[in-house]
Order: sequence, then C-alpha cells, then structure tokens
Amino acid sequence: MPTEAPPQIPLAERLRPRTLGEMVGQAHLLGPGRPLRVAFESGQPHSCILWGPPGVGKTTLARLMAHAFDADFIAISAVLGGVKDIREAVDRAQAAQAGLLARRTLVFVDEVHRFNKAQQDAFLPHVESGLFTFVGATTENPSFEVNSALLSRAVVYVLQPLGTDDLRQLLQQGLADLGDLQVADAAALALIDQADGDARRLLGTLEVLAQSARAQGVAQIDLEWLQGQLGQVMRRYDKGGEQFYDTISALHKSVRGSDPDAALYWFARMLDGGADGRYIARRLIRMASEDIGLADPRALRLALDAAEVYERLGSPEGELALAECVIYLAVAAKSNATYTAYKAVRAFVASDGTRPVPLKLRNAPTRLMKDIGYGGGYRYAHNEPDAFAVGETYLPDELATQGVRFYEPTTRGLEGKISEKLAALRARFPDGGPLS
Repeated sequence: MPTEAPPQIPLAERLRPRTLGEMVGQAHLLGPGRPLRVAFESGQPHSCILWGPPGVGKTTLARLMAHAFDADFIAISAVLGGVKDIREAVDRAQAAQAGLLARRTLVFVDEVHRFNKAQQDAFLPHVESGLFTFVGATTENPSFEVNSALLSRAVVYVLQPLGTDDLRQLLQQGLADLGDLQVADAAALALIDQADGDARRLLGTLEVLAQSARAQGVAQIDLEWLQGQLGQVMRRYDKGGEQFYDTISALHKSVRGSDPDAALYWFARMLDGGADGRYIARRLIRMASEDIGLADPRALRLALDAAEVYERLGSPEGELALAECVIYLAVAAKSNATYTAYKAVRAFVASDGTRPVPLKLRNAPTRLMKDIGYGGGYRYAHNEPDAFAVGETYLPDELATQGVRFYEPTTRGLEGKISEKLAALRARFPDGGPLS
C-alpha cells in the first residue's frame, strides 16, 4: 500500500522564529536594553507571566527562553491539562536535575488563567525551590486571574498587538514561503486590518487564501476577490474578558469626557465585537445617572427610551436609538453630584449609629402616639409661604445642628438652577441656619 504523505506543517509554525533576532514586534520588551532582552542576555532565567492578546508571540518567547537558557521545555495547556500534567512535569524536571548534565527545566503553561487556584498553587513549592522556571501565558489580566502567591513570584511582561508594519513584515515572509502568490497593495492592507494585531490569524488566513487561489487559478489576490473570500470577519473581542471591560470603560470615559466621536467609536467597536445591545443600553442608563444626573434629567429618560426601542426592534434597527443616546449623553451637561452624594450618604450611614427619627417627623396614627409627642411641632410646608418652612430641619437633631450636607449641586445645566434655589432657601434662615 502507498504510504500517506506527511501532514503539511502550518505556515504559522513554519515561520515561527528560531532566534530572538527573528521575533517580529514587542520592541518595548525585546529592544536593546529592554527588560526581556536583558533577561535573555543575562543567562539567568526567571519565572514570568506573559500577558497579551492571541497571536503576539507568547508561546514563541517561552520556547526561545528555554533555548537561550539550554533548558528542557515542558508545555502544558491549562485548557486540556490538569494536576496529572503538573505532576508529570515535576517528575521530568526532577529527572533532568538529577541527570548527568543536570539540565534546567522551563515549564510553560498556556492559558494559565484557566487553571483553578489549587492547580496554580501546585506550582508554588517547585518555583520556590528552583526546580523549574515557570512561564505562564494569559490573555486575561493576571491581577484577577492568577493567584497572588504565584503572581508575587513571577515578573509580568505585557505584550502588545502587532502593529501594521510588523504584520506587513510577516505577510511578506508568508508570501515568500508560499512562493507562487502575489497580493495587491489594497488587499494586503485589508488582510492586515482583518488580522487585528494577531500574527497567527494573518498567516492562517493567508494560507487558506493561497489554497483557494490555487484551486481557482488566481495568481494575484486583489481586494474584490479577497472580500468575496473573507466574508464577515469578527474582530478580536472576548465578551467575558479583559478587552470587553476595557472597551466599555473607554465608552464610559468618552461620554464622561464629552467626546461624541470617541463615544460613537467605542460604541461601534462593542457592536462590531458582538456585544449585546441590551448590555450597552444598561450601561448607558448608568452613565445618565452617574455622570449627568440632575444637570440634565432628560438624559436618563432618553437612555430608558433608547433601551426600550432596542428591546422592541433588536439589532440592527434598534442600534440607531442607542447611537442617538450615546451622542446625547456625550454632549449633555455633566454632573456627578448625585452619584457623589449617594456614595457619601451610604458610607456615612454604614459607619454611623442608628439615630432616632425626630419626634416631629414621626407618624402619629394613634392618640397614644400623639400624646407622647409623635408629630408634635411639625410644620406642614404647604401651609408656609412659598411652601417652605423657614428654620425647619429634617435630619436627625444632632446632624441638623452640625449642618451636615451630602448633595452639592454643580453650576452646570439644570443643576445650576438647583444650586441657585438651594442658596436662596438657605439665605432665608435668620442666621444662615444649619443649611448654610
């Protein structure tokens, strides 16, 4: 029987750097005098966490570290592995240490954030004893996803998405490897944009396109042909991960900063990444309360209306109502006075004792309660000039005499009118009173 042809090694694997000099990108870590470059040149390995998005070189760097330090390389996938794999790695490291050559061992854990606390803890004694060098790779913020004990024993290096020039260089390397394919400039730019900073995505897409082009007899990939092949491609976006929260944070801060263009951009990025419009609507309602408040009470109503429209129409029709809300919130007068007052009073009440309600403010539905003073001395505001009982206070007695305040309106938007009204009411107290 004829033997089967060996499987083709993927293009991304064929182009994987074999030396540090072949690495593309991460100049902030690998340039002369930069942290990882210094670590490589020192000859002294140390445990570290490589944090960055997919396809930026985390696994490659770990392999290069093992080669640079002449260490046995053991790779564990936290997605597929478990305690058994950790034990086997420990056994291999102990055997390597006890052998004639007494080799070092580097244990690389891909997607280390997928390991639970107990699994991460299993590495600690061996990292501390120096049995092996631990290198973890994660796409999630290690501050939240890696145990503090393990994190304290490792240096965190932040890897960045590859830039346009980096991806262009990789594209040229890929085309040189494939040998029989040309890509027009416009198509090359589209490929680079579609890769979204991910080298593996770029090279994987290029390889698939090369196969399709050969099958169709296409010698040069132009933009029209490329768009027909790619279809709808989603950008990198993890709806439960770090990038999700970074993007909603950018939207919130753009609204708060009164930049409608930036706010629309981040809003569109969230939709483009697959975010649920209902989640965005909930966050817009929160922004209306937290960052606009009484400076423009219409903002909250508009946010609620936009949420209802989206609930009725769904996507994509309802997205326009959300976009309208995003713009309105961005250009509206801003005030966090309500948010600040609410936080302050919650903190005060949580730390303060249970102060009695003044007798004059208590309800008195029975004669006995009236006889013991409930409701006594209460002045009905509607019976007073301008519906304001001058000199009356409503806080617990001790707080009223201290002139405690929580809400401090700004001078922006409607809150400016509120500020003027409160100032006018306080001025009517004979001696400025506790509200001054």
